[in-house]
Amino acid sequence: MEGTEQNRPPVLEPWGRAPEAGPRPADDRNGQIKGFVPGGCAVPGGMLDFRISVDPPGPFTVTVHRIGHYAGAGSRRFVTGPVLKGTRQPDPLVVGRTVSCHHWWCSWRLPVPADWPPGAYLAELTTADGAYRSHIPFTVRDARPAALLLVLPDLTWQAYNLFPDDGRTGAGLHRAWDGQGGLLDEDEAAGTVCFDRPYAGDGLPPHLGQCHDLIRWAERHGYDLGYATARDLHAGRIDPARHRALVFPGPDPYWTAPMRRTVAAARDAGVSLVFLSAHAMYWRAELAALPTGDADRLLTCRKRRGPGRPVLWREQGDPEQRLLGVQYGGPVPEPHPLVVRNAGHWLWAASGAAEGEELPGVVAEAADRYFPRTPLPEYRSRILLAHSPYRDGAGARRHQETSLYQAPSGAWVFAAGTSGWCPALDRAGRADPRVQRATASLFDRIGGRGPSG
Repeated sequence: MEGTEQNRPPVLEPWGRAPEAGPRPADDRNGQIKGFVPGGCAVPGGMLDFRISVDPPGPFTVTVHRIGHYAGAGSRRFVTGPVLKGTRQPDPLVVGRTVSCHHWWCSWRLPVPADWPPGAYLAELTTADGAYRSHIPFTVRDARPAALLLVLPDLTWQAYNLFPDDGRTGAGLHRAWDGQGGLLDEDEAAGTVCFDRPYAGDGLPPHLGQCHDLIRWAERHGYDLGYATARDLHAGRIDPARHRALVFPGPDPYWTAPMRRTVAAARDAGVSLVFLSAHAMYWRAELAALPTGDADRLLTCRKRRGPGRPVLWREQGDPEQRLLGVQYGGPVPEPHPLVVRNAGHWLWAASGAAEGEELPGVVAEAADRYFPRTPLPEYRSRILLAHSPYRDGAGARRHQETSLYQAPSGAWVFAAGTSGWCPALDRAGRADPRVQRATASLFDRIGGRGPSG
């Protein structure tokens, strides 16, 4: 899943500039301009501290965009900062395979205006000579009781972050450089990663594009969205009861125990859950503070290294299927059609899709399925809405399934079962009107167009 082209966001599409135009993306070998925002999230009226390194030192600018439909533009520019004096920050600190830039100093402080809407934002960093650029994603969260709360998967973004992607010291939880130009696999990657560092390459996290696909589509159609991050969910900074549904837009395999407890309790209290990608809730992870005391800045998942209990949820006696209705089945090397099942169900009824109809390319990157020997959640009703054959990397036949059940509380729990669902909402060349209409039926059934309270 890491860094595949299919899940990379269209790098400059949000502000309508052709990829070959304008500044070149910064790289981690030279570090022309790189940065991050500690915490990655703010509230209107709060403060954002930008920690930015420029090499060679020189002036730079920061332009902040909010992702949304905006009449098809894909984003709106909210602010362009002054020309700032850039310096080269100290080298990242490396302990084992954990890379941290928490010791970088603040380069620019942005007071978040009280009238900024909640949302997914991108800060574009550009050297003043126009030669290089990179990005910093951040989220603006508020306490408004939006109908649909979008939970952005920042734990998974950081798990896949290979910064510095320089062939030497960069490491995530999936891959790591060995110091000599070789890329190590998961069993030798980092066991702990730090949030206080830039994202690799152009600064856009892997799979960010899936979140943007959903945001643009949902805002275009008038759905009432709130925004938060997985760390907000972990820390208890959001109250699910103030929303009709929690929506998880991208691959999100790293979940902490507090996240899972909160989401399960929300479902049992009548809050619907919408998982719009495959491979959710796979690894059990932990968050911890930095030695400085800054909370939730270290993400740990020891995978299968060392003694102790395994860290897959399903191996700890609590498989993800008990919450999602399906669970991760494996990677999908090449896109395959999603094959519609139970086309008469209300989710498909308005889509125009027929029984057995194939939706090209919608099964992509990763797939979930129903495991017959694995416990299911309690439900009032349950149905599988797709059953799609595909071949894995060894050529063996596998299948994908899309699931929907209604919990005893009345909450709906939808699992798309494929990482190709969100791109089918708004990605150029991949949008599928049947997936769009099915998602609209789901959101409308939940009540996604008006505030929840």
